[in-house]
Amino acid sequence: MSKFRLLILSLASVGAVKAGLSLSGASFSELGLDLVAAAEAAGSEEAETVEVSQPAEPEACEMPDDIFEAISHERELLAVQKEEAAQRRAEIDLAREQLSIEASQLSDLKAELQEVLAQVEAAHQGDMDRLINLYRNMKPAEAAAIMNELDLEVTVTLLGAMEERDAAPILAQLAPVRAQAISRIIFERARLPGDQRLENIRVE
Repeated sequence: MSKFRLLILSLASVGAVKAGLSLSGASFSELGLDLVAAAEAAGSEEAETVEVSQPAEPEACEMPDDIFEAISHERELLAVQKEEAAQRRAEIDLAREQLSIEASQLSDLKAELQEVLAQVEAAHQGDMDRLINLYRNMKPAEAAAIMNELDLEVTVTLLGAMEERDAAPILAQLAPVRAQAISRIIFERARLPGDQRLENIRVE
């Protein structure tokens, strides 16, 4: 029963009771309180019988085919890109390994080359020292006679490596033109490369 109908019935009851009270002499206020209590009790019973409606569960939203296809396509692209990135990473790692091997080989080759050059330099210096000692132990005239026929650069190197007291007597015994050329070359070699004047040197 609705509250509106209850209210109509209550008012009708009040009218009837009021008429009866006028005959019986009962208090209207007391009767009104009883009617209000009765109406509230009926309302509470009505409220208890009302079922609470439960919210409907949302229906599952179906995904459109084009969106599903787009997502699938993106996943495929990501998988391909991931595979390509892994392949490039593997190629880079392989190239680094090869470079490391080549660098190690070059380092070993450089060490071997430096060792060979050191041996050649030591052998050359040893030969030069022995040759200088040979000319120094000769008589100046004999050494000069041989140096007059040697290559000019060799003669300059030998005399330049000797001490002055050993080179001077040999230089004095050389042919004058050759001695002048050797003296000029030794002088010019002591200057800076841009200041050297080695042209027009007569050796004959």
